[in-house]
Amino acid sequence: MDTTRRNLLKAAGAGLAIASFLRGGLAQAADSDTVTIAYNVNLPAFDPTVGPSAVNPTIQAIYRSVFDQYIGQKPDLSFEPGLLTEWGWNEDKTKIHMTVRDGVKWHDGSDFTAQDVVWSLERAGDAKTGNPIQFVWSTIGNIKAEGNTITADVKSYDPTLFKWMAFLTGYVMPKAYYETVGAEGFEQKPIGTGPYMVDEFQSNGFLRLKRNPHYWGDKPAFETVIFKFVTDPTSRVAEVESGGSDVTLQIPYEEYDRLTKGGTFDGICEPVSDIGMIFINNVEPLLDRNVRLAATHAVDKEAIIKRLLRGYGTPIDTLEAPGYLAYDAAITVPYNPDMAKKLLADSGFSPDKPVKVTIQTTRGYMPKDYEMIQAIVGMWRKVGIEANIEVYEIAKHYELRAADQLAPFAFYNWGNAIGDPATSTGFAMFGPSPHSVWNTDDLDGKIAPLWGEKDEDKRVAGWKAVDKYIAEEGYVLPLLQYSQPIVFRKGLKVAANQSEALQPTLIAKS
Repeated sequence: MDTTRRNLLKAAGAGLAIASFLRGGLAQAADSDTVTIAYNVNLPAFDPTVGPSAVNPTIQAIYRSVFDQYIGQKPDLSFEPGLLTEWGWNEDKTKIHMTVRDGVKWHDGSDFTAQDVVWSLERAGDAKTGNPIQFVWSTIGNIKAEGNTITADVKSYDPTLFKWMAFLTGYVMPKAYYETVGAEGFEQKPIGTGPYMVDEFQSNGFLRLKRNPHYWGDKPAFETVIFKFVTDPTSRVAEVESGGSDVTLQIPYEEYDRLTKGGTFDGICEPVSDIGMIFINNVEPLLDRNVRLAATHAVDKEAIIKRLLRGYGTPIDTLEAPGYLAYDAAITVPYNPDMAKKLLADSGFSPDKPVKVTIQTTRGYMPKDYEMIQAIVGMWRKVGIEANIEVYEIAKHYELRAADQLAPFAFYNWGNAIGDPATSTGFAMFGPSPHSVWNTDDLDGKIAPLWGEKDEDKRVAGWKAVDKYIAEEGYVLPLLQYSQPIVFRKGLKVAANQSEALQPTLIAKS
């Protein structure tokens, strides 16, 4: 206990020292015009449209602070005008039309125009630029602007196109500025049209933002926002307790309860669109259907949520969480360790002769992520699966996934803030997708016709059928829909965001 206390005090002292430096010598966390967020991930890159980090849901809070999206999204996930004020398809869905907002300026003072939108869409659809969602943006072409009106031809119909304009990589970039400074120059001094401008950035340290005085939208509550990158959850707790930060998130639920029930801090812990899941790779020994199904039936999700997450979370059996468009409560994968033992026995395995695998996981990225995997490994061991745990950073997960080199099992936090089955089951399970892990012809054949389905009822029913087939074959192991713990000092109020993006614009003075 003495060692723990010394470490906590040391972390607290460090937090105050850094806070003093970042605030220009003011060591008080209650600075009325500055808010400091102890954030759970680092910022690998500023360009929100290219590279693996562009599809990390957790970083979107930072991107949305600096850049604007084509279409906005409210905390309840409903859509609203962004840099586009109107959008839609023609009657036979062969063309799209968009209207661009007037009176917007880039952070350098130059005018935002329809040409920025045209260039951004063309760039996103060009495979050479490295946009990880290029296969969505490339479904339109012949993009033209006349005044503030933009039209484009639909090369292949994608029912989620406009939803993506409020989602990952759906950001408008500055054409003239980017072409002048290039990719490297943009990383050194990024500009957007968003509510905040980049003031100072230290990789793996902090990002300081200043309020954009020319922002077209509502004025943010704080002049200065500081994201402190604190990847260790214990250190994030110390940050708020020491006064080094005003707000933090994704801490252990027992710490959330302790801090918020003690009367010193306020907090919110609401369900978000993110889910915890375990990718299953189509490699040995998971090519054996019995092994896959045994792994899914051996996991007691209710017990994990109750014992490790203090009841915060909702168990799921498909990649569709409650509230998603194609959620189907009738699809279930029950906890049944006896069935798991029988399945393994049919393939020659038992607790005395276990099948051996590796499972990869983050540690501290999400509340109790490593502990959940420890519990699952214990459950597997009882039925005849011996799993070795390998810890990796979230950036490493993206690298391995892109190279199709993940372990047989790999834990991941999947965000789907637009709630569409194409962006949950589709991208996670369709073989040609750069974000998938399971790649087999049987599943690809069921998914492929759904991408361009124009009948919405038929499309949603088709995705439900795919989810049922995946559950029956054990192609993925869904775990839970998360509730996001956010703790903040008295004197603040934070609006819950179902997308899980802790945007500074949602933080205000109480």
